[in-house]
Amino acid sequence: MLANLVTDPIFLLLVICFVLQVLILMLSYKKEYTRGLEWLYAEDKTVRHLKKYSWIQPIKHTVRVAFSATEAEMKRKFVASGYYDSRYAIYYMPAKYFVLLLGVALAIWLGHLESWQLTNTVLICALWVVASLILPDVYLNLKTRQLQKTVSNKLPYMIDLLAVCVQTGMTIESSMNYLSNEMKDFDPDLGFLLNRTRERMQVVGLEQALDEMFERVPSNEMRSFVMTLKQSLQYGSSIYEVLTTLSSEIRAVQMLTIEEKIGKLAAKMSVPLILFIMFPIVILIAAPGVMRMMN
Repeated sequence: MLANLVTDPIFLLLVICFVLQVLILMLSYKKEYTRGLEWLYAEDKTVRHLKKYSWIQPIKHTVRVAFSATEAEMKRKFVASGYYDSRYAIYYMPAKYFVLLLGVALAIWLGHLESWQLTNTVLICALWVVASLILPDVYLNLKTRQLQKTVSNKLPYMIDLLAVCVQTGMTIESSMNYLSNEMKDFDPDLGFLLNRTRERMQVVGLEQALDEMFERVPSNEMRSFVMTLKQSLQYGSSIYEVLTTLSSEIRAVQMLTIEEKIGKLAAKMSVPLILFIMFPIVILIAAPGVMRMMN
C-alpha cells in the first residue's frame, strides 16, 4: 500500500511542488537587520546561541512563512478577526498546507486501500484542496465582520465615556489613553482598538490615527465618529456637545435598524408558517373526507 502511495503520480506531483516551494523560499531568504537600539542588550546575551544554531534560522523562517505573503499580513488578519495574541499567526499558512497535504495523502491511501476509481480519488482530493484552502480564510473573514459589528454596536458607550473625560478637562489624547487602560479589562475589543489608536497618535498624529481606526473598523458608525471628531478639532467647536449628540444619533439609528428587522420578521415567518402549519392542517381536515370518497 505504501509503495502504491509513493508511486502515485498525483501524490508525487504534490510532494515535488511542496519541496520546490520550500527550496525557493530558502534560496530567497535574506536576513533583515531592522531592529532598534533597544535590542542590543538582548543580542549581546544571545549572540553565542545564534552563532551555534545559525543554520536553523533560514529553515525556521521558511517554515513560518511557507506559501504566505508576509508574516505582517497574517498577524494583521488575526488581529482584525479578534485574535490579539498574534504569536501563532505565523504558523497559520504552514499548518493549513500541512493539513492539505495530509488530507490528499490520506485520500490517495484510502483510494488504493478500497480500490476506488481514479476519478473518485481525484474528485475527493480536489474537494479537500478547495475546502482546506478556502474554509479557514472564510472563517477569519466571518470573525472579522462579526468583530466590526460588535465594536460598532458598542461605539456609543465609548463615545459617552470619551465625552465625560473631555468635559472634565482632559484632552482627546489623554482621554483615549485613560480609556484604553480602563476598558481593556471588561471590553478587550474596544480597549485594544483605543490602545492601538493611542500608540499611532504618538507616531503619526491624531488625524492619521483616526483614519487608521476607521480602516480597522469600516462601519458607518465609526465613519461618523471619525469625521465628527476631525471636524470638531479643525473648526474648534465644542467637542463634548458634538460627542453627546453623535452618540444619541448612533443609538437612534441602531434602534431604527432593530425596528426594521422586527418589521421584516412577520414576512419571514409567513413562509415556515404556511409550509409547516397551514399545509398539515389542510391535509388533516381534508384527509378523512377523501378517504371516505375513495372507500
